[in-house]
Amino acid sequence: MNHFRKQIYLAVLVTVAVILAGTCYVNAMEKVNINTASVEQLMQLDRVGANYAQRIIEYRETHGQFKAPEEIMKVKGIGKKTWEANKDRIVV
Repeated sequence: MNHFRKQIYLAVLVTVAVILAGTCYVNAMEKVNINTASVEQLMQLDRVGANYAQRIIEYRETHGQFKAPEEIMKVKGIGKKTWEANKDRIVV
C-alpha cells in the first residue's frame, strides 16, 4: 500500500507542475496593449517592473497613444533588449 501512495503522490505532483507550467506559458503569450494596459498588465512583459510600467503610462499620458508597438522604445529605460524580448506580445 505504501508504494501505491507514493505513485499517487507523484502523479498529483506532476499534474500540478504541468498545470502551473501551462498557466505560466499562457501568461507569457498574452498580448499587452501598451495604450490601455494597467501597471500590473505591463509588468507581465519581460524586463518590465513597476517603475518601467509607470513610465510607459506616464509617457502615453504625456505624448498620447503609441502609434506602433516599437514606439515603446521612446520610453526612458525601455531599449532594444526589452523590445526584442516582448515584440511578439506588444500591441497598440
